[in-house]
Amino acid sequence: MAQNEKKESEDEELERLKVKVSRLESLVADREQALAERDGQINTLEQAVSQKDSRIAKLEQSAATATDRQQKLEENIRQAAAAYRSAVISANPEIPEELICGETAEDIGESLAGARKLVSRVRQGLEAGAMQSRFPGGAPVRTAPDTSALSAREKIKYAIGG
Repeated sequence: MAQNEKKESEDEELERLKVKVSRLESLVADREQALAERDGQINTLEQAVSQKDSRIAKLEQSAATATDRQQKLEENIRQAAAAYRSAVISANPEIPEELICGETAEDIGESLAGARKLVSRVRQGLEAGAMQSRFPGGAPVRTAPDTSALSAREKIKYAIGG
């Protein structure tokens, strides 16, 4: 009986171990499934990161291109404003060029309007001053000397140049 009891005890131990192994195999399978799901998620996230990196690189390139284009446009605007200023100065010789300034066509137009007002005020002031101090220009008109009061002898002497 002792052998039977020992065998039964071993069989019970074997059954417990089989159940334990079965539970462990089930846990391993669950862990492997969870790891497979995580690997799938990791692959999906890596692809998303790769796409985002690609998008970032494209956006950085677009930003660099836009910055270059902006700088070129700003330079063109400066050149156009300088050319416009030169044309305005040439078209308005009565206005000193120092009074016409600005970085844009709008600024130049505003400074031109202000300069025209200033030149107009100065011109009006000069004209008003000239009107106040007006006097005839040059010497009076020459007339022949009046010889009616001279004697005949004086008239002859005057005519000879003496």
